Amino acid sequence: MNRFVDRLLAALLLAIGMLCLARVYFALGGEGAGDAFASARLGSAGVFSALAALLFWAGLLPGRSKPGPAIPLFGRGAETQPAGRPRLRQLFAVVPFLAVLALVADQLGPWSRQPQDAGKSLTAEQPAPSAPKGEDVASAEPAQPPAPASPSEEALAPPVSPPEAAPAPAPPQQTVAPLPQAPPPLPTQPDGHREPVVWLAVAPDGHSIMSASTDRTVKLWDIDGKRLIRTLGVHKDMARTALFLPDGARALTAGDDGEIVLRQLSDGAALHVFSSGQNGGVNKLAISPDGKRAVSGHDTGRVIVWDIEKGSVLHVTPGHDWSISGVAVSPDGTRAISGSIDGTLKLWDIGTGKQLRSWHGHERGPYGVLFMGDGRHLFTGSGDYTIKLWDLGTGREVRRLEGHSGTVYALALSADGKQLLSGSLDGTARLWDMETGSETALFDSRSGPVYAVAFAADGTVLTGGYDRTIWDWPAGGGDGVVLFAGAPE
Repeated sequence: MNRFVDRLLAALLLAIGMLCLARVYFALGGEGAGDAFASARLGSAGVFSALAALLFWAGLLPGRSKPGPAIPLFGRGAETQPAGRPRLRQLFAVVPFLAVLALVADQLGPWSRQPQDAGKSLTAEQPAPSAPKGEDVASAEPAQPPAPASPSEEALAPPVSPPEAAPAPAPPQQTVAPLPQAPPPLPTQPDGHREPVVWLAVAPDGHSIMSASTDRTVKLWDIDGKRLIRTLGVHKDMARTALFLPDGARALTAGDDGEIVLRQLSDGAALHVFSSGQNGGVNKLAISPDGKRAVSGHDTGRVIVWDIEKGSVLHVTPGHDWSISGVAVSPDGTRAISGSIDGTLKLWDIGTGKQLRSWHGHERGPYGVLFMGDGRHLFTGSGDYTIKLWDLGTGREVRRLEGHSGTVYALALSADGKQLLSGSLDGTARLWDMETGSETALFDSRSGPVYAVAFAADGTVLTGGYDRTIWDWPAGGGDGVVLFAGAPE
């Protein structure tokens, strides 16, 4: 412990000594007795502090205690015997206080102030006028004052008017850049969603759409009448997915509460509840084209196949090591694809629950997953900002679509299969030509991430997102219109 104290004192003394010597260095340029006196005082304190620091660090100062012979180092029987001359140690220990006093005196003493008159004389001096060009300054004769004019000359001379003041220069013209215009506030409606819209689905007849929101509600909208038909249901936690069944009379909705609810569209009545139990919340849901099977992906990484007609569970697969980010069912209803947030993709046989293929498709999760009409190719949109087309027979990447600057969160395929629609967290939706892979249209509401996309029956583009609003966009590009506004904040 004493050794630690010695080294602590040594560090303190060395710091004070260096500070004193630094003050001396900067004071060497000064003049006058006051500067010389201060430099000598600080220099002495600095040298003495450095010397004391060296002695304390090396342990050469006497006065430290050490255990005596045959005395235990620990316990009540431990004793110490003083050694050396404590007074010399105390003298060097006082050095920090003396050095600090010297620094304070140097900073606050009267000698630390420069004479003000000297400063004034330097600023008040003006440069001497220069001699006329071509003349020697020392030999130039002083100019003689002109002879006074006679009274008659003064009377004949015209009056001399004072020189006119030069007009002040006109201020330069200025160009001030205006502030960027903020987009106009979005319209609101009391029955709209109060939080982001994360899912859109168009009814088989094309006259209505369903939306799911993190405000836990699922809403049914009339496209033709541009009105809310009803709030179809409310989940215990945020709603994630809402899908029409082929009969057009029922729907499946799912959410983070782990429930998949079969609902009647006419009044929103719950016909059956499929609970995932300990398998976790439902991140994504897909149904077979015939409406008999449903496949759900859960935050525990499990994939579950449900029999909708019988209200039972067909398979619960171990699935992925990470949370499921996307699922889809093939056009023939025999296979399903699941994607995890670690970028892994797995192909499943719905009838047997067996895994057919697994591969690492993206660096981050594929949130948008979509089969093409031929059933042999798959589109995935991911957190690595890319959209990839896969050959399911080989598991190889066929094409890559790039353009988004944020996670591609949702995908939709046009009815004729010739156009792909993508929505991204970069705040845009984009339309892609399937033959060329080129981007054909960009939709940007400038109001936040796009979480949901869909094609309306007339071919226009529907988007939903962070702004709680459902937009309608012309398929060829251009400005969109608010189809269904969100609730007031």
